[in-house]
Amino acid sequence: MECEFPTINSNRKEIRKIFNITKTIAVIGLSPDESKASHSVAKYLQKQGFKIVPIYPKEETILGEKVYRSLLDVPFEIDMVDIFRKAKELDNVAEICIERGDIKVFWAQKGIVNNKAAARAKDAGMIVAQNMCTMVEHRNLHEEL
Repeated sequence: MECEFPTINSNRKEIRKIFNITKTIAVIGLSPDESKASHSVAKYLQKQGFKIVPIYPKEETILGEKVYRSLLDVPFEIDMVDIFRKAKELDNVAEICIERGDIKVFWAQKGIVNNKAAARAKDAGMIVAQNMCTMVEHRNLHEEL
């Protein structure tokens, strides 16, 4: 397995901006399994008032929300994608985000880095975060206040 260092990433000021402009989060790879990180992170974000949109190949509902098979199937605006997929999958996710045109934030979870995909997302106008947990960063911001 090849590990990549994130050369494109957000700073504290950008992280604060991300959570200020985000209302709807598509969680790509949101597992129905409560023991998985994707589930606990999405549940936390949902409890903080964010609208969660599960993107998962199976299930009808997760966390009480309708599950979509693809980001392209979601018929309403999405502010952020929170990605729980392998790094190599981010190239495809970036392409879909660019195709949609409404994604403001491209966020790859802890341990996930793909600088090529991040550069494409950033060049398309998205704010990019890699190798960071949305739950941890959101908690950190609220502890700073």
